[in-house]
Amino acid sequence: MISLIGPDLAAYVDAHTTAESPLFARLRAETQTGLAMPQMQVGHVEGALLRILVAVSRARDVLEIGTFSGYSALAMASALPDDGKLVTCDIDPVATAVARRYFAESGHGHKIDLRLAPALDTLAELAAEGRRFDLVFIDADKPNYVNYWNAALPLVPVGGLVVADNTLWSGKVVAPKEASDRAIVAFNTHVAADPRVEHVLLSVRDGVMLARKLRD
Repeated sequence: MISLIGPDLAAYVDAHTTAESPLFARLRAETQTGLAMPQMQVGHVEGALLRILVAVSRARDVLEIGTFSGYSALAMASALPDDGKLVTCDIDPVATAVARRYFAESGHGHKIDLRLAPALDTLAELAAEGRRFDLVFIDADKPNYVNYWNAALPLVPVGGLVVADNTLWSGKVVAPKEASDRAIVAFNTHVAADPRVEHVLLSVRDGVMLARKLRD
């Protein structure tokens, strides 16, 4: 992932964001040294943003599509009330094994339901169960972003939030060349054309699309 801002400014932003706890720092370090593709991990600043979004929206039920090693799930779960619930979806048993260890250690593990299965299958199950989610975070395989949006938005009540990561894709959205570039461009176009939401594309880390549902 190519940084959208220079290292000096990135360090300034990091220094002026609420510090991560030692547990989060250890999780970030273990991910960097022990897992393949560690750049997939949500960083300190974006984790802080997700935690604040959960807190200010007073979310009680959160859905995450893409767990990886669990940093973002833990950030959001830490802002949920004690009886809140977070469902997180992934298919990687290696990365999620790391996540499970940190969930258990954190004191927030009882709020987290990790479902190891293709996310679209899990979304169908959640819809069949009649589940609703105050906030959805999408951070998984890019070719399915539009599919995840279409499956998840009906599970969000009016006033709820959908957040999607990597929506500037290292700046490649400006001149897309690869299939992954075009997938993110297609997703951003899809969201922009969806009359059910209002939205803003933020230049946080690798780009964050933040949408608020206006109507069913």
